[in-house]
Amino acid sequence: MPAPHIQNALSGPLSRERLHEAWRLMCTADALSELYETHKARTGKYVHATSRGHEAAQLALGMQLLPQDFVSPYYRDDALLLAIGVSPWQLMLQLFAKRDDPFSGGRIYYAHPSLRDEDKPKIIHQSSATGMQAIPATGIAQGVKYREQGSGDREQGTGNRTAVGELVEPPQNREQGTGNRTAVGELVEPPLVVCSIGDGAMTEGEVSEALQMAALHQLPILYFVQDNGWGISATGKEMYAQSALEFVRGMPGIETASADGSDFVQCYEVIREVLGRIRAERRPFLLHVKVPLLAHHTSGVRREWYRDDIESHRSYDPLPRLFQSLMEVGISAEEAETVRKNAFTQTEADLERAYAAEDPDPASLFDYIYAPAAVTEEQGERQPEGAAEVVMVDAGLHAIDQILAEFPEALVYGQDVGGTLGGVFRETALLAQKYGSRRVFNTPIQEAYIIGSTAGMSAAGCKPIVEIQFADYMWPGLNQLFAELSRSYYLSRGKWPVQALIRVPTGAYGSGGPFHSSSIESAVLNIRGVKVVYPSNAADMKGLMRAAFLDPNPVVMFEHKGLYWSKVPGSKEAKTPEPADDYVIPLGKARIYQEATPEKLRQGDTCVVIAYGMGVHWARNASRHFPGQVEILDLRTLEPLDWQAVSKSVARHGKVFCLTEEVLNNSFMQALAGRISTACFTQLDAPVHMLGAETVPAIPLNAALEAAMLPNEEKVRAVLEELLGW
Repeated sequence: MPAPHIQNALSGPLSRERLHEAWRLMCTADALSELYETHKARTGKYVHATSRGHEAAQLALGMQLLPQDFVSPYYRDDALLLAIGVSPWQLMLQLFAKRDDPFSGGRIYYAHPSLRDEDKPKIIHQSSATGMQAIPATGIAQGVKYREQGSGDREQGTGNRTAVGELVEPPQNREQGTGNRTAVGELVEPPLVVCSIGDGAMTEGEVSEALQMAALHQLPILYFVQDNGWGISATGKEMYAQSALEFVRGMPGIETASADGSDFVQCYEVIREVLGRIRAERRPFLLHVKVPLLAHHTSGVRREWYRDDIESHRSYDPLPRLFQSLMEVGISAEEAETVRKNAFTQTEADLERAYAAEDPDPASLFDYIYAPAAVTEEQGERQPEGAAEVVMVDAGLHAIDQILAEFPEALVYGQDVGGTLGGVFRETALLAQKYGSRRVFNTPIQEAYIIGSTAGMSAAGCKPIVEIQFADYMWPGLNQLFAELSRSYYLSRGKWPVQALIRVPTGAYGSGGPFHSSSIESAVLNIRGVKVVYPSNAADMKGLMRAAFLDPNPVVMFEHKGLYWSKVPGSKEAKTPEPADDYVIPLGKARIYQEATPEKLRQGDTCVVIAYGMGVHWARNASRHFPGQVEILDLRTLEPLDWQAVSKSVARHGKVFCLTEEVLNNSFMQALAGRISTACFTQLDAPVHMLGAETVPAIPLNAALEAAMLPNEEKVRAVLEELLGW
């Protein structure tokens, strides 16, 4: 007769057939781990880890997820992937970095999936950095909740929307037995999100940011914590003062549960209850499962190098425990052994086939760098008849206002952008009152969450517009920007573009001091896969803002605080007639802000100043001392760079001046000057001249020291005199 807990499980969804399937999957996971060891000469080329020891908990979770769900696995979750329908063959195509690897085309490590199949839970790109997945996963849950509750003028509607946009019935309808059904009659449950993570990674600061937002907003997410007692060679005692379970128990708003991670039946039942409650109650849970670690940390970090507890971990191996459960429900040892042998044979055949598969074509290296741009031409009226002048900050505000009115899926969030303040620069003034706190809202002081959540929001069908309050405080968010946002489209082979507009007030003026004045565009430009725009005037601000929002890639928009209101001496031209609401400028298109006269061009007595932001105005003011001699090329977009416009201007004038507010050393502008010097060498009549801020660690608070550090009209004039004198 079955044991009591088995008997109880059999009266519910965990049937004999489900146990049989769990056994087949667990044997497959075991075969993967064993075969990777016995074929080390082949499998050792690329680093990998396996789920051996974790497989009971992972299978219990994966077997209960639905296609409308999202899951963010971590690098040891191959059993979870098997449970949701990924085949060993597909996993091993990734193991060997083969062309037909369905997740990344040979670009990323084993068990780093990107899935957007209709019949499986969705998996967005994530990096290998432990704990990093918590923020994007929580962002998905936040987007799911927003879409369920309706958006914009749909707030009074009765339908929910899943993370991928299908209309489903509200959760309460399920309780009445009237749940929504697809064309083939399947019940559509409300989607949920799972963030799978190791106990050691729970100490990451970014995980705490994610937990805070999940608790604060009551998001439908499960944090699935697998605790094997190790973080590479560091033990739990060395890594944290309390387990993840104990840590989160002290956080109101997240309910916790635990299970023996080596007992499939217990895990299945606990997970069934937890997932059911998340689907019905739409709030966060954390499930802590204690599991053995029976494999190596990774193929490159061998367990025998540092561990003395392997035998004790083997004492609660999930495989024999599930075998015993099979015996208790009447599955014979012979049948179980046949399943195990078949799983091993099939997996070994898959390994041979995957190893022999074709490698990627080197030409594919350049595929999926950016998702195709939504805006390719300048459209709308830049200067409508009778248009009133507008300052830059208001041009941006009006652009966002129009976007929120036009796109119900658009959201605006960041520190202080909601409520009654509307941003410390009033750049979102009154938008929260107009569109409500669900669409324009404040966040905690969490730069990593503000940026990283956009990857999840985008996957959930939202279009986030976020703000980092000052460029100086963007650094905590660069981790997410680099690892999760910028590489998502490339490493998922186009499955998961991240549509995110990240606004960053920047630049120095008025004695802002060392922590409110920095220019950091070069640091961001070194993150490939992110577009970077930097307007110099109100018209460009409005046109670029709309294009940046519509672009399907992450876009960082630097906005110079000193140009917001044209209060800085010499910046009045940043104020322009306001363009039409539909005005849009394609990213990657520079603009000749000021032309040289034809007469001076014929005489060969001209130069071009290549600038952006405040540099355009320094150049404009200084150029008045050289009538007709100075062309100003406003880059507007720094990535992608309009190299064609740059090279044409260089050829037209032969004398080039690269101007930036950043410290010049190792900057974007210094690199551009080097590129011009090489690529346009035969067209140059003089060395490329450059000017930027002085090379000191920070911008001083004192006004005189600030002025000494930064470029200005007089310094630009001196460079122009030298360059035009050649």
